[in-house]
Amino acid sequence: MSGPYPKGGMSLKGTTTPVFINFAEVSGKDKDVLCMAICECKAVPELGKNGQSLRQVCVSKMMSKRDTLAIYQSEHKTEVNYDMTKDPPVPIMDFETKTMVHRWAPGWIKKNWNADPTHPLWLPGEGYVRRPDVVIVNDPTKPPTQDNIKQVVEIKFDDDDWGILQAESYEIISGRGKLALLTPKMCSCDDPDRKKRTADLKNEELVDELEGMLDIVANKGRRGGRRPRLPKKLPNLKD
Repeated sequence: MSGPYPKGGMSLKGTTTPVFINFAEVSGKDKDVLCMAICECKAVPELGKNGQSLRQVCVSKMMSKRDTLAIYQSEHKTEVNYDMTKDPPVPIMDFETKTMVHRWAPGWIKKNWNADPTHPLWLPGEGYVRRPDVVIVNDPTKPPTQDNIKQVVEIKFDDDDWGILQAESYEIISGRGKLALLTPKMCSCDDPDRKKRTADLKNEELVDELEGMLDIVANKGRRGGRRPRLPKKLPNLKD
């Protein structure tokens, strides 16, 4: 599947198995950052009281906190909603801060959907809006539009399954060849080398966080001239 949703929406009829998609490989610092979250969230119980995957919630919370501490200029964006009726799909971002993910899709839909005459009639369940787990951008000072997407990464824990047309939709968002998959097994969470890289990354980010705090103090509550640093110390799950 290589094009956007047709204006009438894409039917949900189909299979949950991704068809003809060659997943890209996540590597380097991107893999270290995402695997740090995946491995830390691996032991979280599967379901919350409303049936949601707490492991996925855990990853989302950690990545969102990193983006917030980077003043919404992290290379790793979590759960960006995309308007799939556009070609290419358009990310739904905060009205004022274009690098900040809009967190309340129902509110955005209620306010904006019918105001756009090119939108089809809103029908729940038609897949007009899709939300991948993580979007990695090339330039963190710009929104995660397709021309700025390095990779879209779907995170699957052991018993997670693909939703209907999920992978195909995410490849439409990313563009061909940029959809990646990560699992705890692919992260080798129990491998000593992975544990060491995770520990080193945490220490590096703790130093960045402390320097960022000193920068804010020195500038009386505002950051100095340098670009906000990449994410800081990962939050405790109790935060």
